[in-house]
Amino acid sequence: MKLISVNVGLPRLLARGGTTFKTGIFKSAVQGRAMLRKTNLDGDRQADLSVHGGFNKAVYGYPSEHYAAWQAELPDSSRAWGAFGENFTTEGLLEADVFVGDRYRVGGAVIRVTTPRLPCFKLASKFQRDDMIERFLRSERCGFYFAVVEEGEVGAGDEIEFLRREEPTLSIAEVNRLYSSKSPDRETLRRSLDVKILPQSWRDRFQSRLDEIDALAQHK
Repeated sequence: MKLISVNVGLPRLLARGGTTFKTGIFKSAVQGRAMLRKTNLDGDRQADLSVHGGFNKAVYGYPSEHYAAWQAELPDSSRAWGAFGENFTTEGLLEADVFVGDRYRVGGAVIRVTTPRLPCFKLASKFQRDDMIERFLRSERCGFYFAVVEEGEVGAGDEIEFLRREEPTLSIAEVNRLYSSKSPDRETLRRSLDVKILPQSWRDRFQSRLDEIDALAQHK
């Protein structure tokens, strides 16, 4: 497993549909090494801390393996690492194999997986496509957020070393399906309630979905 690219960017103005707003989704590759701190990388900022950034979303990782699929689906000769707003473009980490709570050492830092990435209107605005949010969710190529356990310098080419897994847990792919599916699996919903490292708001959502399924079953 490897860190292919480290990408940072400062918020900029973007106009879409008659509205102008700030976004930090535009990222460019760092030349050399960058210091990873508790809430972000040096040289990187998030525009809206209510949905991006903070301790549980300090770093957004996205698998480099997904780029070929997007290139086939949405060709763009200028697409470069960081195109999806990710800080870490990775190799060897896929949503089905990465679990909530997993810890990794990369460069001088230790990071911990927290949640999948949920797309917002800024992704659609960057790609100038009204269907981008739906495409992103349907693809299940969501990527994953990391919290920073230990600060340290990171750089392209660093090995990503798996340290340990916290149990009970779910894979990022499973959590993503629970959140976005119209018909989530009941057993996986039940298991999600025991994943204490998931944010409380996510577990509350999954509890509500489970209650809805159980209520429907009782009325059949």
